[in-house]
Amino acid sequence: MPSSVIRRFDYDPRAHRLDITFVSGRRYSYHEVPPDVVDEMKSSFSKGQFYNRKIRDHFEFTRRD
Repeated sequence: MPSSVIRRFDYDPRAHRLDITFVSGRRYSYHEVPPDVVDEMKSSFSKGQFYNRKIRDHFEFTRRD
């Protein structure tokens, strides 16, 4: 199901970096994200809710705009 908040996300397993682009156009890189968290996100019904519960406020990030 498409997200109303997240436009796309990509994961670099070597760097453990999750890059998220929001529908607003803002882009963030979340650091030291374990692969199992990304797998959970991929299979979650609501990417936005998953992001709010498991990623936001849990990992350091860099804004990429």
